[in-house]
Amino acid sequence: MSSNSSNFLVLLKTFTESLERAFAANDIEVLKADYDAARASDNDKKTALHQAFRDMLLTKTEDIPAIERFISFAVNSCRKDMTVATMPVVLLGDIFDAVTLDRAEQIFTYVENNVAIWKEECFFTACKHNLLRMCNDLLRRLSRSQNTVFCGRILLFLAKFFPFSERSGLNIISEFNLENITEYGMDGNEMAVDQLSGGADPEVDGEPAEENKLKIDYNLYCKFWALQDFFRNPNQCYNKVQWKTFETHAKSVLSAFSSFKLEEHRASSTSSGPATKPSDVGGSATAAAAAANNCPMEEDQIRESGHFFAKFLTNPKLLSLQLSDSNFRRSVLVQFLILFQYLNSTVKFKAETHVLTQAQSDWLKETETQVYHLIEESPPNGKKFANTARHMLLREELWNSWKNEGCKEFKRPEAALEDTSSSTAAVAGGAAAGGAATSAGSGRPPAKRPRKPLGDLIRDATKQGKFYMGNSEITRLWNLCPDNLQACKGTDRNFLPSLETYLENPKEKQDPSFEWRALRLLARQSPHFFTLFNSPSYKVADYLESVRKKIQKDKLDIKLEHAIQEETAPTNAEQPEAEGEGLVGEEEHEQMDTELLKTEQLTPEDKNTHKTLAVTKAQLSELAPSIGRDWKKLATKLGYSADEIQYFESEHATVADQCCHLLTLWFDDDMDASLDNLAYILEGLDMIPAADAVKQMIALLSDKVEEVSE
Repeated sequence: MSSNSSNFLVLLKTFTESLERAFAANDIEVLKADYDAARASDNDKKTALHQAFRDMLLTKTEDIPAIERFISFAVNSCRKDMTVATMPVVLLGDIFDAVTLDRAEQIFTYVENNVAIWKEECFFTACKHNLLRMCNDLLRRLSRSQNTVFCGRILLFLAKFFPFSERSGLNIISEFNLENITEYGMDGNEMAVDQLSGGADPEVDGEPAEENKLKIDYNLYCKFWALQDFFRNPNQCYNKVQWKTFETHAKSVLSAFSSFKLEEHRASSTSSGPATKPSDVGGSATAAAAAANNCPMEEDQIRESGHFFAKFLTNPKLLSLQLSDSNFRRSVLVQFLILFQYLNSTVKFKAETHVLTQAQSDWLKETETQVYHLIEESPPNGKKFANTARHMLLREELWNSWKNEGCKEFKRPEAALEDTSSSTAAVAGGAAAGGAATSAGSGRPPAKRPRKPLGDLIRDATKQGKFYMGNSEITRLWNLCPDNLQACKGTDRNFLPSLETYLENPKEKQDPSFEWRALRLLARQSPHFFTLFNSPSYKVADYLESVRKKIQKDKLDIKLEHAIQEETAPTNAEQPEAEGEGLVGEEEHEQMDTELLKTEQLTPEDKNTHKTLAVTKAQLSELAPSIGRDWKKLATKLGYSADEIQYFESEHATVADQCCHLLTLWFDDDMDASLDNLAYILEGLDMIPAADAVKQMIALLSDKVEEVSE
């Protein structure tokens, strides 16, 4: 042990002296020569040199340019295979821990400018976790309100460094940051009514300013800031009561914006526009100087003025000034546009109940037009800003589609590379065009462009995970869904109504073919088609009415039986099974026969989707632990509200019992509830272990059904 430590100290001393000489001369070969001359294993030499780099770095904490050159020197040593690939990032982490935040912000510029180095093959795999840890340590030290720009630079660097498909950086299931709460409110009696007249004085040249007035009271104040809760959690808008509140508040705020118009900068010093008093609204010195010189601000000056607000203040006394600020108004209007786009877009992990009515969609469309009109009226460059907002929201739709498709990794298409090479060949063959024209003039047909072999087209399409069908339109249709079999099983392709709904619909009964269609549905969905229809004089309409009543009665009996079983389960479990055999009545025998008929009469295609695999409460209890604490996420996806989820928690003490109760109610109440659908939903929520457990249960139940049918 002592010999190993002495050998390490000797190597450390040798490499420290060599490193100082090499860094002073900026010659990596000096260090490489001493490294190769040392008599020790590669592991020992790398460890000693690594420690020498770390010790020497801590002596340069005051000289930022020297630190940057030293890190670059460490990068070159990694490329020479003298140290491990993680050493430059370890050195950066050490220096960030040893300097103040002001110096750390300056050194981080080096990290940003050399993102291409960290993405090299020899560094990326080894350093990505160290870089992420280093950035997270910096973010913990920073204040989001005081160091907002530095925090944003760190996040932008991580976005540049990691690929788009990096799962750790994606909001896979589209969750909202519900912790971002905007606090506001006060006693309404403390706030006096204020009249805002474009930020101008009440009188100009002895005449009262009667035009362009806006009354700001506590009611408008509360409505305005209450909208932030809907911007924070848009799913509230799918609740009828919450939607009514949002609609009312939005109308009041937009009406206030419409009644108070902002004006462009005027040359006159007596202008009453809000931009002439930038100090009132937090404007910059640039804006103040432009107003003082009686000249309109140029676009570059506006951009350099640097309006930036991480989070707006909610003091009631500031609302009148905020509403006269063009940047503040634009921020709120863009929030409206983002919310409207989310409500109208298709998101993979939206609950099935999150659907807008036609009236709500029409209101959103009308209000969106109004919002764009208000943006165009907001100076400066309102129309340009509105077009930019449209463009960004269009790009957002593309990102949303990418997330719905599973966040596939971005790869450069091979067809594009082949097109690049073919264009080079086309340039080289440009001289042949004159010869072709000459041959055309002489009567010879021009040479046809060679077509790409069919096998190459199929191969290229297969590499991209697509099908090539020979015709462009058929190819497009065939590739609409990556999995055609899964697309055929989609709920949107199931046009059959339920038997009970069809029999109760009075409009359908007016159709002459109602009875024929009802009998076909009955044969497909119910065993009653094979019973109770023996008399030739029995009318079909009367028979269908009796079937409808019997279906309703069976539903009530089953729910009652489940309730009785749950209440008497502890007592009945202690009794031997032989005592219960004599209690089976004629109706229960009939129900057992009809369930057997269900299994025998279904086609193989129906057996895959029909709820023939009956699930008992004991089997659901076995599934509950595999779902675990994620059962609330599953409940939200199944359409249960927050009140119902809270009810499940209050009824049962353990997580397993809460999850079992949820699954039991879902299987009892939902017509589409099945083990196949449960496995599909769990896979969509990335709950893979639970989905595998459901699939295993499906396989076991299928084997039992096959044994019964044989």
